[in-house]
Amino acid sequence: MPEKDKDQHYRQDLVEHLFSAKDPQTLEDLLSDLLTPSEFSEVSKRLQIFRLLEAGLPQRQIAEQLGVGIATVTRGSRALKSDTKHNTN
Repeated sequence: MPEKDKDQHYRQDLVEHLFSAKDPQTLEDLLSDLLTPSEFSEVSKRLQIFRLLEAGLPQRQIAEQLGVGIATVTRGSRALKSDTKHNTN
């Protein structure tokens, strides 16, 4: 199986695994089993970046508030813009 197909298969398997959670605590447990505490924290911060961007906060303020680099916030902003384009079709 080509590497790209393997990666897609692994992603799908991850999504199905996470969807098996029956409640928020089970989902948190599944994520805790998969991610290091640092990874869990970073993923959580990325979600907050999306929320704060959607609320209209300036990127520099978000970076300072969450203790992340401006490049991380900019990446989140690009992802939101890309997602908006995909959802308007």
